[in-house]
Amino acid sequence: MHSLDVRSVSKTYRGGATALHDISFSMKNGIVGLVGPNGAGKSSLMRILATVARPSAGTILWDGVDVVRDPRPLRRMLGYLPQDAGVYPHLDAREFLRYIAALKGLDARRSRKQMDELIESLDLASVARRPLGTLSGGNRQRVTIASALLGDPQLLIVDEPTVGLDPEQRIRFRDLIAALGRDRIVLLSTHIVSDLESRADRIIVMAGGRIVADGTRDGVVGAHGSLEAAYVAHIGRAA
Repeated sequence: MHSLDVRSVSKTYRGGATALHDISFSMKNGIVGLVGPNGAGKSSLMRILATVARPSAGTILWDGVDVVRDPRPLRRMLGYLPQDAGVYPHLDAREFLRYIAALKGLDARRSRKQMDELIESLDLASVARRPLGTLSGGNRQRVTIASALLGDPQLLIVDEPTVGLDPEQRIRFRDLIAALGRDRIVLLSTHIVSDLESRADRIIVMAGGRIVADGTRDGVVGAHGSLEAAYVAHIGRAA
């Protein structure tokens, strides 16, 4: 079982804007839902955890290794889907996934088998040979989700993955994430609170660059009756 430890992480950008204030938490296998309003610092935190950006202060440990100093051990086990993930419009889904697999240094035969499985599980078979530029936003989003899952990552970081998906596609994606979370760490950021209602093992609520609630779903919900009501209450107290 792998572990991710975030210790007193802060991020201040040029010009003095502070996105994160002294963030600390630890993660092991399971699904952690990260929620908060725009500007809460979620994307900044996820970029730092994905080793795309560096913190201004603090330490991040993957299995005890400081990934700020040496990101390679984490990157070998990472699947990252940023909110603004792009695609090459002239490639079809299979060509794009082969390209991503090559970038990740994956074995061609194994990655080909996994591509077939991801295309099937994400219901992409009917559009897999069409140029990505001709696909709907929801279909392109599912292709980028597949690209993040290539290589069987042990840490999966996904930022607003269900934007553009219809209700049926969102249910299919939530079921896939629930299965993945059994034996790896999944950090899922979303503003659609219902995506986490029955899938997340743990909820972290952020506001103003700080963690304002952190615990099991039942612990965060408390006496509020629903996760959405608890989210509104925690955000209101942080304002």
